[in-house]
Amino acid sequence: MSEEKERQAPSSSGRGMHMGGMGGMGPGAKPKNFKKTIFALWRYLREYQATIAAVVFFALLSTVFSIVGPKLLGKVTTKLVEGIIAYLTGSDLLTDFPYMGSLVALLIVLYIISALCSYVQAFMMSRVSMNVTYQLRKEIAEKMHLVPLNYYDTHTRGEILSRVTNDVDTVSQTLNQSLTQLITSVTTILGVLCMMLSISWLMTAAALLIIPISMGILGIVIRRSQGYFKEQQKSIGEINGQVEEMYGGHNVVQAFNGERDAIDRFEKINHDLYGSAWKSQFISGMMMPVMTFVGNICYVMVSILGGYLAVKKVVDVGDIQAFIQYMRSFTQPMGQLASISNTLQSTAAAAERVFEFLNETVESPDRDTVPENTDIAGNVVFEHVSFGYNPDQLIIRDFSGEVGAGRKIAIVGPTGAGKSTIVKLLMRFYDINEGKILIDGINIFDFTRDELRSCFGMVLQETWLYNATIMENIRYGTFGATDEEVIAAAKAAHCDEFIHTFPDGYNMMLNEETSNISQGQKQLLTIARVILANPKILILDEATSSVDTRTETLIQSAMDRLMKNRTSFVIAHRLSTIKNADIILVMRDGNIVEQGNHQQLLDKNGFYADLYNSQFSQGEE
Repeated sequence: MSEEKERQAPSSSGRGMHMGGMGGMGPGAKPKNFKKTIFALWRYLREYQATIAAVVFFALLSTVFSIVGPKLLGKVTTKLVEGIIAYLTGSDLLTDFPYMGSLVALLIVLYIISALCSYVQAFMMSRVSMNVTYQLRKEIAEKMHLVPLNYYDTHTRGEILSRVTNDVDTVSQTLNQSLTQLITSVTTILGVLCMMLSISWLMTAAALLIIPISMGILGIVIRRSQGYFKEQQKSIGEINGQVEEMYGGHNVVQAFNGERDAIDRFEKINHDLYGSAWKSQFISGMMMPVMTFVGNICYVMVSILGGYLAVKKVVDVGDIQAFIQYMRSFTQPMGQLASISNTLQSTAAAAERVFEFLNETVESPDRDTVPENTDIAGNVVFEHVSFGYNPDQLIIRDFSGEVGAGRKIAIVGPTGAGKSTIVKLLMRFYDINEGKILIDGINIFDFTRDELRSCFGMVLQETWLYNATIMENIRYGTFGATDEEVIAAAKAAHCDEFIHTFPDGYNMMLNEETSNISQGQKQLLTIARVILANPKILILDEATSSVDTRTETLIQSAMDRLMKNRTSFVIAHRLSTIKNADIILVMRDGNIVEQGNHQQLLDKNGFYADLYNSQFSQGEE
């Protein structure tokens, strides 16, 4: 294991990549500061004020036109009933077909206009929501390159990934759907209520009885189902984690005959998920049938009352038909508002997580005055350097040392001594607390980070390759290199031979997990990438730990040629690999306790000799 992993705070786990959804906002998630988050979101919407105003206008038009429809249809019904009654009683046919035809034509026109307005406002709001989503993701992507490295040490990959995907998607969907739905729901409720009152205040009072009854039923159902929904989400998280763990360590599970135990654990979690899932779905599924029953009872009451009022000539028959339509239009937005309320809470919580990331402290800015481009020789000096991942817990204390240009420096020591941390400070992955680090006499803070890091080539124990061809992976970071230069670097790293065994050679596509090549081949490709970059200073952190002995010998030969006349920092646990280093720095508890070449340190019979002899006795030499 590389020392970076050993020393840092809880680091990212691969599980997060498979459980991004678990890192997002689950049902019932609440924001810490709703108003502050909404204001922050409004700053992104502010430049679209005119468009949003147009969306509101078209949403209102669409709703108003659809509300007027039942009233006109009621008038048509009234005229039709009057004509039928007159015909049945033998009176003159009183049906006014031209009047009815004009009302039907007007009704069709209003519904067409309502549909067009609905289409226009949906189109405009989709553009706004996609623009805001695009901007949020763009800012997150830029922010990811600005936050200090310790942010990634203290947050899981799944949590960060969730903010880029799930949380932003939640905000986008709410802007695209719930915002216009909120406008139309409120407008519909107010408009329908006014139309109902215009028909009969008595029938309206009877219809409104459904509200407290519905709210009471909703409250009971939500209270009963909420606990099961929480258990369901918890079980989903557990089952995803268990599957990912077993899949990721499938070889280990089989090697230790753990299949039965893995299946038993899965069945237990799956049983818990089954229990909570069916209960939550059943209870919440009762809502619609019960609400439909209550609504039908209310329709019966209104119909009886409306019939009575029609007999008394207080209302027309068509008004009863229109009123029942309005009742249906009234109950639907009531349910929508209840749903939107929960959605807005979850959206605010998701947006809050996005803004928390965007407000994270960034790396200290580069200085305005940077040195002119110089030909770096590679002389490195540490002057009284102190550093701690937490300011109150220093792990490197008053570290001083000088590394001459072109020399091979090995850094050794027990786990936690600060070996990898030294080179992380050198490349400004972390900023030192005190002291100075100089390269050719220039303070590293006088370089821009890009200029500084372009001087280095780094090969870590943990390889990083991505979903691209082998050629593109080697060329990464040296994008202007020709194919011939890439092949030459691959030959120097002893990659060319095994690359030609692949079906497409250098054009073979590595899959997302890079599982179609071996671990040793991955390491060789990353070494080829550094050879191609031709850096001034090399950093090798257990660079050969993942390859076999024969391949290690080949790599050492190539690295010896590469390190010639270059300053090289070699971090190693296997002391037998650094015998030929010019200087060996022996670290313990953040300090250099010994330095010298291999033979000098053995002759001192000190801490290095103890480390070396302990490995030799274990057959590590």
